[in-house]
Amino acid sequence: MKQILTYPNPILREKTLVVEKVDVDLIAEIKELTEILIATENTAAGLAATQIGLKRRFFGLKVGKKNKVEIFLNPKITKTDGKKIYPMMVFDDGKKENFLEGCLSFPNLFGTVKRWLKIEVEWEEIKRGKLIKKKKVMEGFEAIVFQHEAEHLEGILFIDHIKEEGGELYRFEGEKKKPVDVNDIM
Repeated sequence: MKQILTYPNPILREKTLVVEKVDVDLIAEIKELTEILIATENTAAGLAATQIGLKRRFFGLKVGKKNKVEIFLNPKITKTDGKKIYPMMVFDDGKKENFLEGCLSFPNLFGTVKRWLKIEVEWEEIKRGKLIKKKKVMEGFEAIVFQHEAEHLEGILFIDHIKEEGGELYRFEGEKKKPVDVNDIM
């Protein structure tokens, strides 16, 4: 089984190739990505093909509480709502704090990234051996994860945003959160 690549592996910076046809290799790659993502249990919501060394344009997102993964082939954002902001987490007691985005290719690192909270997306999925176009509106966490994984397919990493936007980056060691200078990572 393939391993999740970690930064600074150069494959993480490569742009992926459009999936043009369904073949046995693609089916095997999707199955492997799905198995790896499910094996992450509660530590990940998505995984892009590049993160396991594949140069095809697809990623998987976990759906629901079960071990179900939805595959997005040739994904793209077709419309955004509003401007990018730092997402916030709101707790039952009304307290708010910055949502910290993480990535399996950056173990124990989490940071603030500006994202759209509502997007319209298009992608393809496999039905009866053919690629079928799909579209939908995504909001909140699902929209954040879609943007993160779609950027992997372009060779863009979440630390790029943190550096460009002046966001915050932290290393988690158990329950302890320590600030990290993004320039020390890149």
